Amino acid sequence: MSASSGCKRVVIVFFVVSALLAGSAAYWLYDRYTRFADAPLAGIGENATLVVERGDSLRRVLARLRDDGVEAGRDLEWQALSRQMGADGRIQVGEYALDPGTTPRSLLANMRDGRVIRHRFTLVEGWNIRELRAALAKATPLVQTLADVDDAALMEKLGRPGVHPEGRFLPETYVYTRGDTDLDLLRRASAGLDRALAAAWEARAPELPLKDAEEALVLASIVEKETGIAEERPQIAGVFVRRLKLGMRLQTDPTVIYGMGSAYAGNIRRSDLTTDTPYNTYTRDGLPPTPIAMAGADALRAATQPAPGDALFFVSVGDGSGRHVFSRTLDDHNSAVREYVRRYREQFAPR
Repeated sequence: MSASSGCKRVVIVFFVVSALLAGSAAYWLYDRYTRFADAPLAGIGENATLVVERGDSLRRVLARLRDDGVEAGRDLEWQALSRQMGADGRIQVGEYALDPGTTPRSLLANMRDGRVIRHRFTLVEGWNIRELRAALAKATPLVQTLADVDDAALMEKLGRPGVHPEGRFLPETYVYTRGDTDLDLLRRASAGLDRALAAAWEARAPELPLKDAEEALVLASIVEKETGIAEERPQIAGVFVRRLKLGMRLQTDPTVIYGMGSAYAGNIRRSDLTTDTPYNTYTRDGLPPTPIAMAGADALRAATQPAPGDALFFVSVGDGSGRHVFSRTLDDHNSAVREYVRRYREQFAPR
């Protein structure tokens, strides 16, 4: 064998060994990278979250993870994965869930696509404005901006200066994300009420004794407070509509209670029914001047599409079901009232 042949063989062996070593190193690096990308992050606590703030870099987000006790690995691996996934420079602001099985790949995908945690706030049918604001003040992590803002200033902020706030927000469950404010949520609820009221008024029955949609809203709020039984709402509305047509007073307790304000202590006395306020429908004709509660979409439809019939009175059955007995004549109504009193006394009589 010549010297040149021997040298060539050495060179070939060198390149083969180098290629094998390079391949082994590449495989090792790829295996390490893959295991990093798809291995659950260690150190995630119960109900843990990650907040990405405006202007945060990936490096800053990783530092926040480590500060919270998460074993986040090396920045270089995160940066390589971020480039591979198209997340580089596209991390979105928000709050992200850190579940026990969260991997670097799943977390980057969530931050790239903005799959943030969504919180919920339910505005309950029948709430008044005081109850709404009290519940809203306790909602977290909603940003609180209205603590020192009175109702009049609130309506100005909503672009409704001079409008009474009662009944101006649609009861439903609202989804929001960290960073949203209480005013943001109320703005959505106000717009929702406007849409629902406009739709109900557009579909109203003919010959309603209501001047406009605002009166329909007032009536709907009374219907909302009178019954929690969905199928009864059109019947309740029908009674009130017939009374309005006949010029009868509505004589509904919820309006009296609303007019009493903080003086209401859980019971209505006979003197309360005769004490005149703008909301006392026993002493005043027609509808009260404003809504008395937040009316849901069903109550709005009931007020604008009341059930037909001839009943002019109703009273609770008194069996705890929340249902009512409807009567055409005062005699029938008085009989139903006596039956209600009898059941009530049986239910609460000392044993």
